[in-house]
Amino acid sequence: MKRRLAISFLTTAGAVLFFVLLLPAARTDDQPDFVIRSDVRLVLLDVSVKDRDGGMVMGLNKDNFHVDENGAPQDITVFASKDVPVTVGILVDESFSMTPKRAEVLQAAGAFVEASNPRDEIFVLNFNDTVRRGLPKDVLFSDDLQQLRDALSRGVPQGRTALNDAVMDGLQQLEEGRRDKKTLIVISDGGDNASQHKRREMLDRVERSLATVYTVGLFTPGDPEQDPGILKKLAKMTGGQAYFPTDPEDMTEVCTGIAKDIRTRYTIGYLPPESNGGAERRIHVRVAVPGRPGLSARTRVSYHYEQTPVQSSQ
Repeated sequence: MKRRLAISFLTTAGAVLFFVLLLPAARTDDQPDFVIRSDVRLVLLDVSVKDRDGGMVMGLNKDNFHVDENGAPQDITVFASKDVPVTVGILVDESFSMTPKRAEVLQAAGAFVEASNPRDEIFVLNFNDTVRRGLPKDVLFSDDLQQLRDALSRGVPQGRTALNDAVMDGLQQLEEGRRDKKTLIVISDGGDNASQHKRREMLDRVERSLATVYTVGLFTPGDPEQDPGILKKLAKMTGGQAYFPTDPEDMTEVCTGIAKDIRTRYTIGYLPPESNGGAERRIHVRVAVPGRPGLSARTRVSYHYEQTPVQSSQ
């Protein structure tokens, strides 16, 4: 067991509120997982904080954060600043146009896995005209570096780009993961031109999910198929981040940066009021530290309020 990526919300139900944080330590088989359970609805956010120079800010406490939902302030009931394991899906575009960039993409994705929390559970989806699982048929998730490298290289560049289908399949597999925090990384060089699912259907599914989405666009200048807008939208609505390296050789730095961002995020939770607008709730997180101006928080911008709490995955 060895390696793995987010801003997300979580609605859960259970018997009691149970919150366990993993401390940085050598791994043991009896080490507890990160778990959140509640007998009431809970909105769980992954929050990244950066200074005005773009540097990651660590060491903050609960009092430094303020959460508004539909403009109304919320009491923070869950707070954590530890590196906790997540469920991660790496979605790799294997359309024919990716052929010249494939070596750099595989190297960068492998570097991401290596830089992730050793207790993350990771899966790989390779997509072109269709979406295929990279891991062996009987393996849903892995933290084994070599097994994941094999999964990344299992695709064959050909055909077109079923981006919507890949995101839909990725979100579905995330739900089968054991970690409460979920993340997708999407690496592509173009817009969708082969999916069975429509864009609106995919975006609605993203809004209802638990996942933070990071996107990496590798575009060829003048390519009519490129669609940086959808990659930016996926990242913004879920609290992730979109990257557009100009050179495939910069991919490794981008992917290791994503892994670091995931591992340094804050976890913030609150109990949303039942009567606070309709099904779509808007979220705004502010961060304030005396003597440190210019800090900014990045997280999911909205979530879909379900009338019936959803049972946690653990």
